[in-house]
Amino acid sequence: MPAYDSRPPIDTSVAHNARVWDYWLGGTDNFAVDRQVGDRVRRLFPVIGEVARASRQFLLRAVRFLAGEAGIDQFLDLGSGLPAANNTHQVARAIAPGSRVVYVDNDPLVLAHARALLAEGPRKATDYLDADVRDPDAVLAAAARTLDFTRPVAVMMLGVLNFVTDAAQADAIVRRLVDAVPAGSYLALTHPTTELGGESNAEAMTFWNRNADPPIRTRTGAELAGFLAGLDVMEPGLVSCSRWRAGSGEDGRLPDPVPQYGAVARKP
Repeated sequence: MPAYDSRPPIDTSVAHNARVWDYWLGGTDNFAVDRQVGDRVRRLFPVIGEVARASRQFLLRAVRFLAGEAGIDQFLDLGSGLPAANNTHQVARAIAPGSRVVYVDNDPLVLAHARALLAEGPRKATDYLDADVRDPDAVLAAAARTLDFTRPVAVMMLGVLNFVTDAAQADAIVRRLVDAVPAGSYLALTHPTTELGGESNAEAMTFWNRNADPPIRTRTGAELAGFLAGLDVMEPGLVSCSRWRAGSGEDGRLPDPVPQYGAVARKP
């Protein structure tokens, strides 16, 4: 991993996903251009704030399931984004204190937060890689400094495959990562869609791709099911991420669906 002071400068002239996502979640690690683009996307796609919050809640429930019921104590979190409350390592270690976590991202502002993140726990148990999901071999080689790939690993791909716009490349990345982990490992993913009431997402993403980085795309439930082929998909299956293992409210109803799929699957 390169030294932190060798990372590229932060470009504040173009909106970037990690910072805009932080804005939608109510964070402060963003710039005027991120807020401007974020507000325009919200006008085109009014539920984007709910999608962001539901995605974050999915992460919490998925990690709790993996560290608890599934007995996983190793996590490879790809496209981790800016740190927020209850990051993967914090949630996992609250259940399995010895958990090892490797975060992967290539955004300069995300990497600027790495020192503080790494300082929270044992250095050998947490790592932060300046790497791109499009190069899974490099990711796996660097992650092996912290993770033991002879033991089960949870591969977390939450909101990252939507930035791999080529279908064949996205499938190859998933296959390479899943092939690299042993039986008993898990794949967790979330992905935006124009299904589940997300028709207006198409116009919002067109605007995004003209005004922000990196480019993004939606996928259908059928396309996402292809990433899960050969794996045992955990109940309740591939569903809106807001409803994945979510408890009912006081009225006995599940949360409203958001146009973002979520699933967790086990490698047999």
